Amino acid sequence: MPPADKRGSERTPVGLLVRLSYGSVDEFTERFAVNISRGGIFIRTREPRPVGTLLAFDLRLQGGETVIRGRGVVRWIREERPDAHPPTAPGMGVQFTWLDERSQALVERMAARKELRGAAPGVGAPAPIAPRPDRTPAPTRAPLPASPTVAPSPAPTPPPAATPPALPRAGATATPAPPPRADPAPALADLSRPHRVEQLEAGLARVATGLPDEPVPITRPSRHVIGIDLGTSNSCAAVVRDGRPYVIPSREGYNTVPSIVALNARNRIVVGHLARAQLLTNPRATVWGAKRLVGRAFDSPVVQEIKGKFAYEIVAGPDGLAAVRLGPETLTLEQVSALVLAEVKEVAQNHLGEEVNRAVITVPAYYNERQRAAVRHAGALAGLKVERILNEPTAAALAYAFGRHLDQRVLVYDLGGGTFDASVLELNDNVYEVVSTGGDTFLGGVDFDNRIVERMLAAWQRVHGAPFSGDRVALSRMVDAAERAKCALSERTEHRVDLPFLSMADGQPLSLEVAISRDEVVELVAPLVDRTLEVCREVLAARSLSATDIDEVILVGGQSRMPLVHQKVGEFFGRAPSRAVHPDEAVAVGAALLAHSLQGAEGVVLIDVLPMSIGIGLPGGRVKTIMERNTPLPARKQYGLTTSHDGQTEFELVVLQGEGANADDCEYLGTLRLEGLPPGPRGMVKIAVTFELGAECLLTVTARELNTGRKVQAVMSAREGAASARRRLEREGAPAVSTGSFPVPSPGAAGPSGDPTATGAARGLGGLLRRLLGRSEAR
Repeated sequence: MPPADKRGSERTPVGLLVRLSYGSVDEFTERFAVNISRGGIFIRTREPRPVGTLLAFDLRLQGGETVIRGRGVVRWIREERPDAHPPTAPGMGVQFTWLDERSQALVERMAARKELRGAAPGVGAPAPIAPRPDRTPAPTRAPLPASPTVAPSPAPTPPPAATPPALPRAGATATPAPPPRADPAPALADLSRPHRVEQLEAGLARVATGLPDEPVPITRPSRHVIGIDLGTSNSCAAVVRDGRPYVIPSREGYNTVPSIVALNARNRIVVGHLARAQLLTNPRATVWGAKRLVGRAFDSPVVQEIKGKFAYEIVAGPDGLAAVRLGPETLTLEQVSALVLAEVKEVAQNHLGEEVNRAVITVPAYYNERQRAAVRHAGALAGLKVERILNEPTAAALAYAFGRHLDQRVLVYDLGGGTFDASVLELNDNVYEVVSTGGDTFLGGVDFDNRIVERMLAAWQRVHGAPFSGDRVALSRMVDAAERAKCALSERTEHRVDLPFLSMADGQPLSLEVAISRDEVVELVAPLVDRTLEVCREVLAARSLSATDIDEVILVGGQSRMPLVHQKVGEFFGRAPSRAVHPDEAVAVGAALLAHSLQGAEGVVLIDVLPMSIGIGLPGGRVKTIMERNTPLPARKQYGLTTSHDGQTEFELVVLQGEGANADDCEYLGTLRLEGLPPGPRGMVKIAVTFELGAECLLTVTARELNTGRKVQAVMSAREGAASARRRLEREGAPAVSTGSFPVPSPGAAGPSGDPTATGAARGLGGLLRRLLGRSEAR
C-alpha cells in the first residue's frame, strides 16, 4: 500500500482492499473494462464510503496479484434499489488522484480497448443518491492533492441531474461532461440486473404474470438493422457503421453473450453471463443448448434420446413441441430463444444509443422448416422484425469475401457448440451461390465435452470402485471441468482436473483428481471429427465434386479452434484451412453485412439451396419425395392427390423432411388435414397441393380442388405428434391417408402437365394456406 500523502491535508486515506474473482490480468482487462475510465473507477460494495472520502485502494486478483494500486476520492455513491426497473446494485464512483506507473499503464490499456470496441469512453456513472427528507446530503470535500508524479485534479461539481459526468482523467483538468447518450453504457452495478420475462417488450410467455405471448407489432422500424448469430453456446451481434462491420460488445465487454436462460434465487429470469454464473450451482433451473431443441416435437426420437442428458426438465409444450420447465412455469423453446434475442437486442440498443427492432438472424443450414419458423417467431416475441433468416455458412462466406471481389469455390466448415454445417459456395464478386449443403444438428462442441466427461466418469469408477452417484450440481461441475480441460489441452499436452467434494460415501466426501493428456482427448474425439469430414464428403459428392475442386476451406464455430480439427481438415482437403475470419464472430458479421445490403439499392445476391429433401408419408411408412435436396431457392412444386374411397370428404397429408426412404428416418414437420371435399366416387375427387419454398427456406402450402376449381380448407397441425402420424402411416391402405396421385396442370395451362411434380410460376394458384408451422405469420 503506498504511503499516505499528507501534503495539503491532514486527513489519512481510508485503506480499501478489493479482492476480485478474476484469475488473470487478461481476464480482468477483458471483463472489468466497462467499469473503469482514465479518470476513475466504479467499485461495487454494499457499504459505500461517503462522498468526499479519501481512499487508498488496492485491487487484487484471486491469486493475490495486485492489478491496480492508487489513491482517489469518492465522487458519487449509489444505494441498492431491488424494486427499480432495472434493479440497481450499490457502489461508489472513485476519482483517481494518484496511480502507480504499472496501474496507469493498465488503465490506459483498458480505456483504449474499450474505445476500440466502440464503447463510450469513461465510466457510465449512475445518479448520486437523492437527499432524504430527514437528512442533509453529505458535502463534497476537496480532493486530496496528488503525489508529485501526477498533477492535482480539481474536483468536478456534483451534478444535479440524474446522470452525472464521467470521472475525469487523473492528472487532467476537469471539464464539463458532454451530454449523455440516450442509453449510456452500464456500469458494473448494471451488470447484475435481472431480465424478467415481463420486462420484454415483445410480450413473452407468462412467468408469474398474465402477460400474453403474442408478438407486439412494430410501428416504427429502427434505422439500424443488426445481424445476430443465435448460437448454441453463445450469441453474437454485429452492425455496419460507416461502411465497416464490427461486433457489438456485451455489457461485460465480451464480444459474445452466453445463450443461457436461468431462474435465480429470487425467481427472476436472468440471461447471458448472469445465467451462466449459476450453471454449476443451480443446473436444474438453468437452460442451455436450446438451439438443439427449438422447433422439435417432444415425442420425436431425437428429443426423447437426449432429454435425459440435460439437467433441466424437458416437457411437452401446449403445441406438442419440446418445452422446458423453469420453476413453476413451462416455457417453450421459442420463448427461451426469444429471451436470448431480447438480451442481444438490448445490448445493441445500449451500444448504439437508439432503438433497434430489425435484425437478420442466422440458423444452421441443416435446420428444417419448422425450426426456421420457430426462430422467426422467437425474433417476433423479442420485439424484432426479422428481415431475413440466413444460413450460418452463407453468413460466414459473406464475412470472408467482404470487399475482396473473389472468384472462388469455397467450403465453409462450421463446427459450433451444438451443430455442424458444411456448405460449398461459388463466390463471384457480389454473387454468393450455395451449390451444396449438409450437416448434423446434433454434432458440436458439447459432444466433444461429453466424451471427456465419459473419460472422467470411468476414472471415478476406477478410483472409488463404484459408478458416479453425485447429484446434478456435481455432474454440472464435471461438465464444466471437461470443457476447461478441452480448451487447456489445445495449448498444452497435459491438464489436471481437480474436483473436490463431488459426492459422499459413508459420511466422507469423495473427490476426483485425474490427469488428462492431449493424446487421450484426441483419441476420444477423433471419431467426431471424422463424422464432420464424412458430411463434407457427402456434400461434395452431391455435386460430383472432390476435395481438390475447393479453392479455400473456411473454418468457423468455436469448436473449429481445436488443433485436431485443423490437422484433419488440412489432411482431407490437401491444404491448410483459411484463418481469414474470426471463428466466433464471422457469422454475426456476415449477417450484419447482409442486413446493411438490404437497406441499399445495390447489394449482394444470395442463391441458397434446400438443405434436406421434403416429402409426404405414404401408407406402409414409405416416403414420396416432393422437393429434392440442394434444389435452388426459391422453388415451387406441385403434387396431385385423389380420394382413396367412395364418399371421402377429408384426408391427411403427413409432411416429412429428410433423406430416408422410411418415415422413421425423416423429421416430422406436421400433418396437413384437407377438409370439406365434395363427396364422390373413389379417385374422382382430385386435389392439387403446391409446396413453395422462399429464399429463407420457409415452406408454404396451397391447395385447390381441381374438379370445381374451388379452394379446399386445410389445417396444418403438429399437435398429434410424430409418433401418432407414423402409426397411421404404418397401416397399409389407411383410408384417412391419400394413396392416389396424378399429373397436375401447370398454372394457366388448358391441359394437364406430364410431370406430377411440375415446377410452375410462384403465382397463379388460389387459396394461400397458412404457412407451415410459421405461427408468427399466422397470428
